Amino acid sequence: MPDSPTKPSFYERVAAATPGGETLATCLQCGTCGGSCPSGPEMDATPRKLFAMVMANMEDEVLSSNAPWLCVSCYYCMVRCPQQIPITDLMYTLKEMAIAQGRYHKDAYVDWSNSFVGYVEQYGRSFEFGLATRYHLTHHPLSMVRKSGLGFEMLQKGRLSVQPERIRNMPQLSAILSEAKQIALQEEV
Repeated sequence: MPDSPTKPSFYERVAAATPGGETLATCLQCGTCGGSCPSGPEMDATPRKLFAMVMANMEDEVLSSNAPWLCVSCYYCMVRCPQQIPITDLMYTLKEMAIAQGRYHKDAYVDWSNSFVGYVEQYGRSFEFGLATRYHLTHHPLSMVRKSGLGFEMLQKGRLSVQPERIRNMPQLSAILSEAKQIALQEEV
């Protein structure tokens, strides 16, 4: 009787689902990713810890973590990673896996997603200040005090705007988004 194929480990599935994901095996556990992450203090597991858990095949713990959901996709971790691990892309993979298994904090992330989409529909791009403010006032109002120092520094350095900027050719983007919504509705049927 031939050997039955074994199910790929959690790490193998994560690595296979992420372009460049196999480089996760080269992680030095240096902590540069977590130290670079603007959302790191809010995460229940830093990227370094999360990736150690992936390597240890701790699927339940990883997919229940809030870390992938708090990743703001700034790519700062990837720029600073000495091993050039696609950290942000791995976070996207973990989000996709969590969604497929229904393991995500629906209320907070649906609010975040709706706010993000609303800004894109209205201005053609995300409005980080408004998005972060709305999220924290709704879900973590006391954390706004802790975040104010970082926000002030970003304002001083011109890295954060308090007013949203509208892109040129908004009617074209609106038409594209409208068409995408129609396609999505048709696919649901």
